[in-house]
Amino acid sequence: MDPRDEAPFKSLDAAGAWYDRWVREAALPLWWERGADHERGGYHEALSIDGDARPGPRRARVQGRQTYVFATAGALGWDGPWREAAWHGMDFFLDRYLRPDGLFRTLVGLDGAPLDDTPMLYDQAFALLGTATLHKVDPSRIDLRKVALGVLNGLDSMRNPAGGFVENIAYPYQANAHMHLLEGALAWAENEGGAWDAMADEIVEMALKVFIDPKGGFLREFFDVDWRLVDGDDGRLVEPGHQFEWAWLLEKWGRLRGREDALAAARGLYEAGRRGIDPGRLVVMNELWDDFSVREATARLWPQTEHLKAELLFGDEADKIDAAEVLRRYLRTPAEGAWRDKLRPDGTFIDEPAPATSFYHILCACTELFRATGR
Repeated sequence: MDPRDEAPFKSLDAAGAWYDRWVREAALPLWWERGADHERGGYHEALSIDGDARPGPRRARVQGRQTYVFATAGALGWDGPWREAAWHGMDFFLDRYLRPDGLFRTLVGLDGAPLDDTPMLYDQAFALLGTATLHKVDPSRIDLRKVALGVLNGLDSMRNPAGGFVENIAYPYQANAHMHLLEGALAWAENEGGAWDAMADEIVEMALKVFIDPKGGFLREFFDVDWRLVDGDDGRLVEPGHQFEWAWLLEKWGRLRGREDALAAARGLYEAGRRGIDPGRLVVMNELWDDFSVREATARLWPQTEHLKAELLFGDEADKIDAAEVLRRYLRTPAEGAWRDKLRPDGTFIDEPAPATSFYHILCACTELFRATGR
């Protein structure tokens, strides 16, 4: 059935059933058959909305995220070749991106040759998430624990004396990279705890004391070397999608630790994120100012996935269904299993390929939806 012909969801269970079919029958087969480079290894950066590969240089995060996707598919019981698909990404990742210091370079060419040897915090985070997820479902082939510990040890070279870590970009002191490191640490902590629990605890304490505005209760993005909010427009940026994303992680950590302050902070971030919903298009916009006026009204796909995750935790039934419906709007493409990425303020989508990195966001949201609906 063409998804454009389908009626709006009448229940959360109906949404769960629709996404279950879309993931298993459309998205996973498409991204394995056409999103994987079966000749050179690894995964392409993007597919067209017609489902054609868009070859080019490849970021490390794509391989880590696609490994996560197909390892998660195995955990969900997908009857496709999830193990082959997950290791297809991981083998290429380990062969082409791993540096002698245990960290991963950020970019290789189409031929797999290094193009940028920089170790980005963001990429290390997805090295942790990909290895943790694959280790959990298929631990016997390679010692991925050793790989993850190599990342953990290598991260010592990226520490900031004032706490936390330094990202190798124009904004080195930022909340976002820490958020994804927290996600990777929590994934490994589910496997074995120990140092990973300590890493997760450290990052959450930074979030509670530094990243979250003490007066407004919303997440800030950019800081200076001493973790003071930067001046100017960069310091005023509020990303609604990140409010939801941190809310989901803090709620998870808060439940594990029995920390009411983290749970309260998570709900506050959820409420802040909802202030970024456009009342006309019903989508989560990309950026606000710190007075919650609109800074950038384009709406990317990934904030919609994080909104759905947060609604599943904190929202009522109607808001959960609405969030699932909004996300589905992005999935209406000529090739079922692909997606649109950017919705303009006028309600039209930008004509561009579907980024592979979005599958991780979509599947994270779907996993939570399946859990909420008993799938």
